[in-house]
Amino acid sequence: MEITFSLEEIDHTAQQVLSLSIKNIILLHGSMGAGKTTFIKALARQLGVQDMTSSPTFSIVNEYLAGDGNPLYHFDLYRLNSEEEAYDMGIDEYFYSGNLCLIEWPEKTPNLIPIDHTTITIKALPNGKRHLTVK
Repeated sequence: MEITFSLEEIDHTAQQVLSLSIKNIILLHGSMGAGKTTFIKALARQLGVQDMTSSPTFSIVNEYLAGDGNPLYHFDLYRLNSEEEAYDMGIDEYFYSGNLCLIEWPEKTPNLIPIDHTTITIKALPNGKRHLTVK
């Protein structure tokens, strides 16, 4: 699936993505400033998250409660120095919890990512829109 959208259309785009048969592990790829965190906020809104979502750049992971009562985990792995650091924090327990895990900068832990996952790539376009690909 490929979608080009504006910021005004982000909630509708998030709803479209969630209507797909996606996995519990969602990897988000994109350059710095492409809109990964903004898109995760839109996904969280569509899932009924009431808390204020923010990037877990310094905490590595934020946990939110979705509208169905299940936790949703948002990872920002940008600051990790090694896969061992991620493993030491128990990242595998999150990944295999059965709960939704949204992961920014997954390339920091390539050997820890479950094989069964969905990949979302976001690219910023010159006109301010975003191009999103779901695989």
